[in-house]
Amino acid sequence: MASNSTWGSSSSSDQWTRQEDKMFERALAVYDTDTPDRWHNVARYMGGTRSIEELRRRYQLLVRDVAQIESDGVPFHWYAAAPPPSRLQRG
Repeated sequence: MASNSTWGSSSSSDQWTRQEDKMFERALAVYDTDTPDRWHNVARYMGGTRSIEELRRRYQLLVRDVAQIESDGVPFHWYAAAPPPSRLQRG
């Protein structure tokens, strides 16, 4: 598995590490859509390593991906070690 995430981007400046992804997700939880100067705060939370434009672009990609997942647009793969949900037993 790759160590960084691109969410469909090919530009090297758009490649994010897992640590950056997690930090970004935490920043979005701390600074929600009602927060004044949200993107400045998120950029500060990220340590200034990403521009506000990069953060906004990343957010739009995340929103698109979540919408696609929620609309069943992304197939879910069952792994051999886990039975499909119809076979799971509640205990």
